[in-house]
Amino acid sequence: NQPMVDRATIEKAAKVRLSDAGKSVELTRQTDGTWRVPSYYDMPADFSKLSGFVGNLTDAKIQRLVTTNAERIARLEFKDTKIELLDSAGQAQFTVTLGKNAETGGGRFVRFGSETRAYLANLSAWLDPEAKNWANAELTNVKPDDIAKIEIPFAEGGPITVSRAKKEDAWTADKTPAGQKVKADKIASVLSSVGTIRFSDTNALDDANVASAKANLREFKLTTFDNKTVSVALGRKPEEKKLKPSTPSADGKSGPASLGTLADLAKKEEKKDDAKPGEEKKDDKPLAPEFETIPAGPVFAFISHSETSAPINVLMQKRAFQIAEYTFTGLPQK
Repeated sequence: NQPMVDRATIEKAAKVRLSDAGKSVELTRQTDGTWRVPSYYDMPADFSKLSGFVGNLTDAKIQRLVTTNAERIARLEFKDTKIELLDSAGQAQFTVTLGKNAETGGGRFVRFGSETRAYLANLSAWLDPEAKNWANAELTNVKPDDIAKIEIPFAEGGPITVSRAKKEDAWTADKTPAGQKVKADKIASVLSSVGTIRFSDTNALDDANVASAKANLREFKLTTFDNKTVSVALGRKPEEKKLKPSTPSADGKSGPASLGTLADLAKKEEKKDDAKPGEEKKDDKPLAPEFETIPAGPVFAFISHSETSAPINVLMQKRAFQIAEYTFTGLPQK
C-alpha cells in the first residue's frame, strides 16, 4: 500500500519521458513552470492532459510483491513500456517499466529501475508516445463576455460590424435594416466557433494547401472591451471540377480533337437529315465531356493578436494549423 512514486520526486522532475511500442516522447518543464514538447516543434504541452497523467501516477499504489524469479518475471511481458522522470541534466530520477495487466483482480505488473523484482500496482494510465498528441491544441480561447465588437466577413455586401457598449447590452450592427435587430444567438454561435478554435494537425508553412488556403480566406476580427484585437482568418483550397481525359477515338485522337472540325460536325448533321422516311436517324453527336470533382482542401486557421508578445503570434511562425471542417462550414454565409 505504498505510493508507486513519491510526490516530491514528481515535483522535482524537469522532464517526463514516456515510451511504448518503439516510440518515445519527452515533455520538458520551463523556468516559468509551463511544459513544452520539444519533439513537436517545441510547442506548449497540453497541461490538463499532463496533469491528469501525473494524477494517475501519484494515486497509484503498490499492492504486493509478485515475484523475484527471473523466469516468472519474463512471463509478465516487461518490454519497452516505460515511465521516466528526469532531472534537468537528463539523468533518470525514477524509472518504472510496465508489464501486462493482471488477469484477475485488476492492476498492472511493474518493475522499478533495473530491479529483479516484479510488483502489482493499481496503476491505470495510458502511455501516449505520440508527440503531437501532447501539444496543446488550443489556438483561441476568447471569452464571449469580453467581446465588444465583431467584424464578420461575407462574400456579398462586405463585412458587417456588430458591437455593444457593455456586455449586458444588445448587439447592434452598422448595416441593420430599419425595423430589424441583430439575432443574439447567431452572434453567440460565431463567437463560439472562432473564439474556441483547436487544431487537429499541422503543416509546413510552405505547403501548397496552405498557400491555397491563404488565397481564399474569411477573416473575423474580435475586439475586446480593453481594446485588444484577435484576428481569425479561416480558409481552404476550394473544390475543383476538371475535365476528365477522354478515350481516344478510332483515329487515335482524344480530348476536343476527337470531336472533329466544325465541317465534320456539319456533315454528320446532313447525314441525319437525309435519312429516308421510316429509317432511324443515327445519332452521331459526340458524347458530352465528363468532369471529375477534386474535393476541397483542409481548413487552416491563421490567427494574430494585437499584442505582439502574445504566444499565438509566435506559434503562427512555426507551423500552419489545420482545424475541423465543421468549424468553417458552420459559419454564417449571408
